[in-house]
Amino acid sequence: MVDYLPRIIDGELDELLPGLAAIALDGPRGVGKSETARRRAGTFFAVDESDTAQILASDFGLIDRSTTPVVLDEWQRLPELWDRVRRSVDHDPYAGGRFLLTGSAAPPADVPLHSGAGRIVSLRMRPLSFAERSIETPTVSLAALLGGEASIEGQTDIGVQTYVDEILASGFPGIRGLAPRLQRNRLDGYLANIAERELPELGTRVRRPGTLFGWLRAYAAATASTASYNAILDAATPGEDQKPAKTTTIAYRDALAKLWLLDPVDAWSPLANPFTRLAGAPKHFLADPALAARLLDLDADSLLGARGVAPLGPQPGPMLGRLFEALAALSIQTYAQAAEARVGHLRTRNGDREIDFIVHRGDHRIVAVGVKLAAGVDDKDVRHLNWLHAELGDRVTERVILTTGQYAYRRPDGVAVVPLALLGP
Repeated sequence: MVDYLPRIIDGELDELLPGLAAIALDGPRGVGKSETARRRAGTFFAVDESDTAQILASDFGLIDRSTTPVVLDEWQRLPELWDRVRRSVDHDPYAGGRFLLTGSAAPPADVPLHSGAGRIVSLRMRPLSFAERSIETPTVSLAALLGGEASIEGQTDIGVQTYVDEILASGFPGIRGLAPRLQRNRLDGYLANIAERELPELGTRVRRPGTLFGWLRAYAAATASTASYNAILDAATPGEDQKPAKTTTIAYRDALAKLWLLDPVDAWSPLANPFTRLAGAPKHFLADPALAARLLDLDADSLLGARGVAPLGPQPGPMLGRLFEALAALSIQTYAQAAEARVGHLRTRNGDREIDFIVHRGDHRIVAVGVKLAAGVDDKDVRHLNWLHAELGDRVTERVILTTGQYAYRRPDGVAVVPLALLGP
């Protein structure tokens, strides 16, 4: 048994569940949803067990007669449960803490379901962020950065080697505690299971697994870039005149999104927009950077030796920088959700301005974040952050560069330099 690691979403659930009738906890398989939900359960139904599914299918009223909170684990195996929960909430909308649904996939497309809007609130659960891995104590709070009241201080001994180890170790709780070879085998099995079981369960038939994994490898190579889907398709099938139909690869992409395996960062589009040339393409990330590293067959030696090169995107280069940014993206999105904030990225159409992440609450609390795979920061590294501050003024509450360095400090121009290991919720 792997000891339970406290999760940031625990605090969200503790705050929200007593006041909400139903919460859906969504995220990829193996991320820890079941155990997090089980710790709150008055009654726990494992819907992916056939006996349990049959009992519930024969008596949906059982969920109303059970001790609350009622956890419906992997509810999508019996999609009718969603509408049953929705109707139950309609009958008693003010009673909090009644249902917690966990799901590793959306139900098949041919199953008609009500959206659940206004009755069932969805929360995303991601693999372990850096702070959740309990290898360093964060000293800089993202929530405080949003409020413009963060203390920028702290020191860490964590360096590039540890970040590489954490990229490869995975944020899936059941994988990261294993020896490196076992981790690689488990990740291979995780990926194989997508084609052999999970996509078919969604109604997506994988006729040519090679096409699926070619696309996934190309998507992994596009990590932290805004490469077009056509460019990803071309990279997935190099040298082939007869490429798979676009409808096939779009179906794969959409199905992988339903499995919560893609976690892109959308382009930032402020409501009060003084900019006229912002690009609209998302920035590509898999749910866990370890999956990207495994798809590209990258180990610590190849990453540290800069032998893994990113072929896709406007700035091809070593994959280690891209995967370090993916680890930052996973962490930032986890912390931002806890702070009721959203995450986007900024890139102008001609690429002359680019900011890795824009964490924002509305248009008036904005944290601009750059990521640099280095310990030191110079004026060139912060020029786009300072440009945004000059354009938007006090709407930008903080400018931050995340690094692999030892110290958190503030530069004379006001930019906060923060090691990724010291950033927390």
